[in-house]
Amino acid sequence: MPEHDLNRLPTTVVPSHYDLELIPDLDAATFTGTEAVTVVVAEATDTLILHALDLEISEAWLQQDDVRIEATPSFDTPSETVTLTLSTPAEPGSWTLHTSFTGELNDKLVGFYRSTFVDDAGVTQTLACTQFESTHARRSFPCWDEPAFKATFAIRLVVDDGLFAVSNAMETAVDELPDGRRRVHFAPTMHMSTYLVAFIIGPLEASETVDVDGVPLRVIAPPGKADLTPFALDVGAFSLHFLAEWYGIPYPGDKLDLIAIPDFAFGAMENLGCVTFRETALLLDQDHSTQAELQRVADVVAHEIAHMWFGDLVTMGWWNGIWLNEAFATFMEMLTTDAYRPEWERWTDFGLARSAAFDTDSLTTTRPIEYEVVTAADAEGMFDVLTYEKGASVVRMLQQYLGEDRFQAGIRHYLDTHKFSNTETTDLWDAIEHATGEPVRQIMDSWIFRPGHPVIGIERSADGTSLTVTQDRFSFQPDAAAGVELPTEEPRSVPVVLRLGHGDETSLHRLLLTEHQATVEVEHVPDWIVGNHEGNGFYRVELADAELATLAASALEVASPLERYGLVEDEWALILAGRGSVAGFLNLARSLANEEDLSVWQRTIGALGSLSRTAGDDNEASFEGWVRALLGPALQRLGDTRVPGEPERTTALRASLFDALARTGNDTSRREQAAAHFAALGENPAAVDADLADAVVRVVASTANADTWEELRRRAAAARTAQDTLRHQGALADTDDTSLVLRFCELCLTDEIRAQDALFLLRRALANRHASAEVWTFLTERWEQITTQFPSSTVPRLIEGIRGITDRKLATQVVEFLEANPPKQGATLVRQHIERMWVTVALADRVPAELGAALG
Repeated sequence: MPEHDLNRLPTTVVPSHYDLELIPDLDAATFTGTEAVTVVVAEATDTLILHALDLEISEAWLQQDDVRIEATPSFDTPSETVTLTLSTPAEPGSWTLHTSFTGELNDKLVGFYRSTFVDDAGVTQTLACTQFESTHARRSFPCWDEPAFKATFAIRLVVDDGLFAVSNAMETAVDELPDGRRRVHFAPTMHMSTYLVAFIIGPLEASETVDVDGVPLRVIAPPGKADLTPFALDVGAFSLHFLAEWYGIPYPGDKLDLIAIPDFAFGAMENLGCVTFRETALLLDQDHSTQAELQRVADVVAHEIAHMWFGDLVTMGWWNGIWLNEAFATFMEMLTTDAYRPEWERWTDFGLARSAAFDTDSLTTTRPIEYEVVTAADAEGMFDVLTYEKGASVVRMLQQYLGEDRFQAGIRHYLDTHKFSNTETTDLWDAIEHATGEPVRQIMDSWIFRPGHPVIGIERSADGTSLTVTQDRFSFQPDAAAGVELPTEEPRSVPVVLRLGHGDETSLHRLLLTEHQATVEVEHVPDWIVGNHEGNGFYRVELADAELATLAASALEVASPLERYGLVEDEWALILAGRGSVAGFLNLARSLANEEDLSVWQRTIGALGSLSRTAGDDNEASFEGWVRALLGPALQRLGDTRVPGEPERTTALRASLFDALARTGNDTSRREQAAAHFAALGENPAAVDADLADAVVRVVASTANADTWEELRRRAAAARTAQDTLRHQGALADTDDTSLVLRFCELCLTDEIRAQDALFLLRRALANRHASAEVWTFLTERWEQITTQFPSSTVPRLIEGIRGITDRKLATQVVEFLEANPPKQGATLVRQHIERMWVTVALADRVPAELGAALG
């Protein structure tokens, strides 16, 4: 075989069109296929190199008019390629490559795979599904499986009678075959990458078709779930219309199907015209779903439809640019959901996702948003919180800095210029610069190609007529055992927007901070200072103690919910970094005791939960009392039950406060109330509203005995929706009875728990403060089974559970094991989990004394 780059295909032969037929055998879990690929040979060659993995090629030849050149396949597993050696060289020109091949419908949730479900009659049904991103189309048909090799695809599927078949484009014809099967023809697609090809075959049903500006839209699901599709259909129709208008370009496909797959490794996948989802991200019962569950479906549907333009129509040239696809789609999901349901205050709620990004980006083991991608494993590592949430945050920061209209004009120019082609990140910055005249590359390069983020310090002069604004790289203070050190770095371009209050007036001060320090002159001596106006900047703010106390005292009157959220977030982060005080944080929480915003309370409750985890036995009772004193009046103001017509976020806030009071505050009366609600829900699923019911399950599970635990398990098995199943299955991991947690761990390795969910549920068990040591032992004893039974890309997600470990001895054992038994994928993610674990260990060493002093 000739030598070639193991990670990139040569460009001497390039595809332009695939004529592809697949014949799956669902009972045997195999498939056969044929393809005729139109290719352009740029220079004479006697070999063609393309991708193929886990396939057998029985026949291959190259055809040009009446010239036929036989080809002999030779597979190279490390590079996942096949070399077709030609019997005679092919001259430059247009040729057609013909192949016949076979493969297995695997159970790994990638490539062409099988998914099963049990129907209402108790019969197990099988689907054949696809998941090709990043590099798994090669498991289904020989192809040029890199994003830059765009082509059109005409797909035919041969299926058993009675089975539903769907692909990227509209169905154009059906041939009835002599053996009773059907050959379903689909129209050619637009020019697109192989990772966006999709086809699904099985016992499925389609909803009504909705016409959205001439585009037919459907939701497709397993039989018997038609009543769970209307919400997705509604949000899908809104999103499709909204996004086509916002982008200024018609939808690029000929139809759009949203398809629920019982077994799906990701949340969803943006296949052109054939978007696939796990059920929890698409199907729900609107009358018995929490506000968060409704919002998740809206978000994911909007995210995937946003991709139809940004990702599908215009695609990154190589996997290093995948951040741009995902970050921009995440940004657009917020924009779209906010337009769909303004009362959800989606940009305020985005603070929670930004917090997760900040958390990882505060580690020395963080990475740049964009980095060099060499291998397929590198590409898989891109799908993390930094790509999605940090990426979306810096896009939001740019949008707010430039102004919404100018930013939109830049995006439209980018899409129109590069439609049907491939791009690099710099193409986007150039397009926005063209539309705005602003130095967008200068601003964004320091955020995209460099890891971390700054902390902005603000100090006023002695006379108060100027402010000194500084920037430094922010980092948590890891335990010495983590063995990491923060490097010094050059300043980056930070679009800082300050809001100052003086009397009844406020003023904005915009500053592109490009040095370590700058001075801002102010006309009036400020009464208070907000260092990150509306929370748009992806940076922390560190205020002097006096400035913090002044702002906190008036925050409920002068700061927006996003700004108050940022205040809580930043002060908690400063504690983790060893730069803040527990007493100061508790004082801030007291200042916000009359807070009414859901997101601000959620961030405060999260921090209080972390303090509870690290408080130490001597402080436990007094801290629980402090939590009850803070949260009790807030819940009392809302009342025990939902008031007709109240905002959905208010209903969700009641549930959050109830949960925190019962668990973090150990409020006996709320635990008793939860037990009563739980019993009532067993008789009537509508006994309390969905948000409170969700909280009730968590509260009851936290102290569940064997009988209650079995009842949770029974309700999980009997649940009709995927959300309700996961609600109860996840709760099985939360009990303070270690023996029951270990029983749950055993269940996660059986068919009772879907493979797509098992490792995420094991992560929840590992994060259980009462059982982390025992669960870790379980995982080490079953490591070989876990790492072979489940997709390798999900193993690092399981390890995330170590981030909450507080015991130094256990943390050391974790590190030693992972060094000796590293997962196959996600090395960077695992290093981040380990460093964050040491941050928690260091926090657990500091908090007891500080908390004890603060509580008096």
